[in-house]
Amino acid sequence: MAARINVVIDLSHHRETVDFDAVKGDGIVGVIHKATEGLGFSDKTYAARRDEARRRGLLWGAYHSGVGANGSDQADFFIKTADPDEQTLIVLDYETNPTGPTMTLDQAREFVGRVEEITGRYPGLYSGRLIKEQLGGVTPPDPVLSNCFLWIAQYGGPRPLDVPPTFKTWTLWQYTDGVHGPEPHRVKGVGQCDRNRFNGGLAQLKKLWGVRRKSGAKAR
Repeated sequence: MAARINVVIDLSHHRETVDFDAVKGDGIVGVIHKATEGLGFSDKTYAARRDEARRRGLLWGAYHSGVGANGSDQADFFIKTADPDEQTLIVLDYETNPTGPTMTLDQAREFVGRVEEITGRYPGLYSGRLIKEQLGGVTPPDPVLSNCFLWIAQYGGPRPLDVPPTFKTWTLWQYTDGVHGPEPHRVKGVGQCDRNRFNGGLAQLKKLWGVRRKSGAKAR
């Protein structure tokens, strides 16, 4: 296994200013940004930041914050708003909703299935305690969610613990929210922020993102 690289951050409109030149200069390779939530909220900073990040050669991803509503309808709203191309990483943010009904496992399955139907690929699943509580120790693997890569949130320990059996391993690990968890917490051009380790090397990260290697190029 290649080294676990620390080159991905995630952002939303809550981060009011971002300097993508400084972000790239600090060694960040990929940015995953909030696009939508529920059935009607869209992050107004998403499109402009996508263009800014890509002009600087950064990998771009989009996530949807799930709520307790029809999963297929949420997927339609997300895809229409985020407008992902083949090199946009797509993710369902599956966690407890502090302002209303929380998405259920069945609604998450609806979302994942609908995204695959529209795009031809499965999204990643971001979660922490919620997915551990619901799928921890559960076998056999969930027939739908097992198609997703796992982006796990855990702000303690040298590595993610208690990965549900539905997932063979973790792919991304959000190890800090910019305050809690091990260092480093900061990124130039952003400050304290969510940072993520990838369970592999740069070539594997680009493969996850859908970036095709140029003919003759060597993996790193």
